Amino acid sequence: MALLNPLLDPLRTALRRLLAAWAELRLVEPEPERLNLDPNRPTLYVLPHPALSDRLLLGDFCRRHGLPDPDRRWQLGALTLRGCLALPVHKRRLWPRRRPQSPLAGIIDALAAAPGSDVQLVPVSVFWGRAPGKDFGFWKLLAADSWQLTGRLRRALSVLVNGRNVELHLGEPLSLRELLDERPSALTSRKVSRVLRVHFRRVRTRVLGPDLSHRRTLIHGLIASPEIQRTITETSAALGQSRARGERRALRYGREIASNMSYPVLRFLDQLLHRLWNQLYAGVRVNGMAGVKALAGDHTLIYVPCHRSHIDYLLLSYVLYREGLTPPQVAAGRNLDMPLIGPLLRRGGAFFLRRSFKDNRLYGAVFNEYLHRLLSRGHAVEYFIEGGRSRSGRLLTPRPGMLAMTLRSYLRGAPDNRRELAFVPVYIGYEKVLESASYLKELQGGRKKQESPFDLLRVLGQLRQPFGRVQVNIGEPLKLSEFLDRETPEWRRTAHENRPPWLTRAVPRLGRELGLRINAAAALNSVNLCALVLLATPHQAIEAELIERQLALLVALQRDLPGGAHRSLPDGAPREWLAEAAWLGFIERRAQALGELILASGQQATLLTWYRNNVQHLFALPALVAFAFRNNPRFDLETLDQRLAPAWPLVAREQFASLPAADFRQALGVTLDTLTRHGLLERHGDTWQRPAGLSVEAEQLQLLGRLAQPTLERGYLLLAALLSRPSASLSREELEEHSRQLAERLTLLSGLNAPEFFDRRLFSGLLDTLESEGWLWQENGKLAFDSLLQEALTRSRSLFDPTLRHRLLQLAQQREVADPQMLGAPSPESEEHAQLRSER
Repeated sequence: MALLNPLLDPLRTALRRLLAAWAELRLVEPEPERLNLDPNRPTLYVLPHPALSDRLLLGDFCRRHGLPDPDRRWQLGALTLRGCLALPVHKRRLWPRRRPQSPLAGIIDALAAAPGSDVQLVPVSVFWGRAPGKDFGFWKLLAADSWQLTGRLRRALSVLVNGRNVELHLGEPLSLRELLDERPSALTSRKVSRVLRVHFRRVRTRVLGPDLSHRRTLIHGLIASPEIQRTITETSAALGQSRARGERRALRYGREIASNMSYPVLRFLDQLLHRLWNQLYAGVRVNGMAGVKALAGDHTLIYVPCHRSHIDYLLLSYVLYREGLTPPQVAAGRNLDMPLIGPLLRRGGAFFLRRSFKDNRLYGAVFNEYLHRLLSRGHAVEYFIEGGRSRSGRLLTPRPGMLAMTLRSYLRGAPDNRRELAFVPVYIGYEKVLESASYLKELQGGRKKQESPFDLLRVLGQLRQPFGRVQVNIGEPLKLSEFLDRETPEWRRTAHENRPPWLTRAVPRLGRELGLRINAAAALNSVNLCALVLLATPHQAIEAELIERQLALLVALQRDLPGGAHRSLPDGAPREWLAEAAWLGFIERRAQALGELILASGQQATLLTWYRNNVQHLFALPALVAFAFRNNPRFDLETLDQRLAPAWPLVAREQFASLPAADFRQALGVTLDTLTRHGLLERHGDTWQRPAGLSVEAEQLQLLGRLAQPTLERGYLLLAALLSRPSASLSREELEEHSRQLAERLTLLSGLNAPEFFDRRLFSGLLDTLESEGWLWQENGKLAFDSLLQEALTRSRSLFDPTLRHRLLQLAQQREVADPQMLGAPSPESEEHAQLRSER
């Protein structure tokens, strides 16, 4: 073979030039300059299998980026090394053949003979196309990158078809000397080969995912499972139907649910969405993907993004595909399984589920089994824990359904063979959502519009509108086994049970933890920053100079006191953010003789509440502290802790906010110090006090404090209504509705158009928090409490100025008198009313 090399060199040169002209690298990981190579050591690139096309492509890439040439000859003692080698492929043949020798054995012997030398190995994976592995179909021939490469014609066809869609993945350089031990070179060679093969398998799993079964085979295997067969028998007997009819129903459910991922459709969607995003948005930025790639090779990943727009699932799948990760199987509502759109989404990886199937046991069993098969085989899955899109902009309380099914699927795996599962929280931040018009109607009190696949088609009519930028932030992944070990240590002893007792406790905690991690990755942008400031003003109008100072302050606070570990901040300066928000149509800039003014019309202000609610949680604790100083000139840490500690759980639960320190008191101290550094507070010994009343810093403190006011007002209204009656007088439903009506009346009397302020779900969340914290409990279906709740409300009343407190209590008392049938006769004057009268 060595004699033929000079004759083959001209052919290789011609092939190299053809390949350089035809092939296009769509993705290279990591970037060449980030490859930590030692220039003083020989560099050997290692391919997972012999492939001339891969070697030629690698050589052209290395020469263009100044990396060591794979064709270079290195001298290691008496041994001459080529800069590129491939692991041997063990092929099945009809006749016995000697096992191919690993090319590493000779290198290991040479290293042993030269103690001061070393060689660095760089694993290289080349993917011609991104087809999910399949054992069937035409695209296995042309696009799947998992063949046993016995056919050169097959490889040539793959290069021809996929030459414009090539990915190159470079592994971290490995020191071969560090892998040597005292064993013979043959055994050491096997060890090094095993390390390299594990690396290649992880990269392939991360990029291509596990093999896909044919959809028909998958569905029939699903129905043949013992669990489904038992459910068919039991449900057929209960309904008085034949078993054959039950099996037909199960097959129909399987076809209704199952995805049918197709590589040609993935390629089509990739190109289509690339053009669509470039047309709609000024850019799609991604943060935090490195952590996902580190897990993808040996973990089953479940992506749990927030749900703000119809295009969330398309956007995330597109980003993952572009980042070199396998696209997930996406849980989509059955209402999207419509002609044209449904089949396209299904071939892009969507599987469909009904909104509720608690009354259809067979459907539930089929769906559970389908999800279990996806997860147990290692397929990445994506679903929205909120259930539906958030019409208020807040993160909604997670629904338990998919989380519970995921936990039960995880428990079904054998303990010794259970594949590790990790949740990946994702925050998607828009400067302007496509559904702005429909959200505006709903925020103004309009009826919620039924989701429809035709909402996606309406995008075509909006292509010329500006939508700003999109930010996709990856939060901190959550490994399920570590979460269960921390929250429910007994889970391993009862993992064999279908519904262990701890499951009902673990699911809400899991949803809460994922919600916190999603919000901890929130993205600040020009629109939500302007919303935070403008909506804190009495009439949604402010001087341009002051809003610029406040915008800069908010970003500075997030740098010093992050509201989330993975939050992102906007580039540029406050003046540029204002220009961006005005360009997108969210604010008005009005010139005036004494200086420019920034205003928001009624409709703009209503829509801005949606964007404010996206990120309000990032400032939950600083805003709460600032609110405390509105009606109090000074505090020491002990007193402030007593005033705010009862209120913090209510704020944190509603906004899914995290503390910047281990406990509340420590976080309070850090927050006070941060506000002092920025001039919003002044410290005198162990006391903090607010700035002088007419200073700019005092006005900034007021604006920051108003961010906490809506949540505190709702809590105050609810407690005032509850404490106006004796313990165990009101049911939960009565109090929720009564509080909602009070909040609605407050907004109308204030001249505001903000139905999101009196969303009944917010009051339900407040009651959940009060019950979980032990302030309330149930007695015969009524809410009971003791004197501790009244004492806590009395302590917190100093947070509100007397005028606002009187207005809230007067409103509650008027409503109580106006609705005696629901609440009974008016109660005697409360301690709170008496205190207010004495203050006046």
